Amino acid sequence: MTKDFKEGSELKARKGPHPRAGLPERRQGERRTRVLRAIFYGGLRPRRRGPRRADERQVAQLDWHHPQWLAISMLIVLGSCTDALLTLILVERGIATEANPLMAALLGSHSSYAFALVKVVLTAGGVVLLTQLARIRAFGWIPVGVFLYLVLAIYGVLLTYELHLLEML
Repeated sequence: MTKDFKEGSELKARKGPHPRAGLPERRQGERRTRVLRAIFYGGLRPRRRGPRRADERQVAQLDWHHPQWLAISMLIVLGSCTDALLTLILVERGIATEANPLMAALLGSHSSYAFALVKVVLTAGGVVLLTQLARIRAFGWIPVGVFLYLVLAIYGVLLTYELHLLEML
């Protein structure tokens, strides 16, 4: 018998039997097989509203985010949709051109639908990512949630500028 195996056996003998040894099994089935139930149940009754320890700031450790992040996220996506509509109007009237080369290529192919879809999907994806990371600190000192406020402010300025170009303000 090797020394490591012998020490492991002695350690188990000192601890005694498992604490629930001899008691009936309490589980009623494998709970991890019901994925949709877990998503809806976890959405309505979140368990993890904050980190368990002071130094934990990881994404997977939260089930619930403050409602302010939902409101800010919705405003950003709404701003993105409005920006897409105003950009299409401005480009069609010849008042402005698209500054983003990727989006300009989509507009150049005369596909307004693809332009709006790509713009909103990319913005929404970024917003979801920033919302998930809202409690984490970027660069060690800036809360990521600040970036959501910054994006919202930028959309506010951009929409004001576009409405000014259309002489609606």
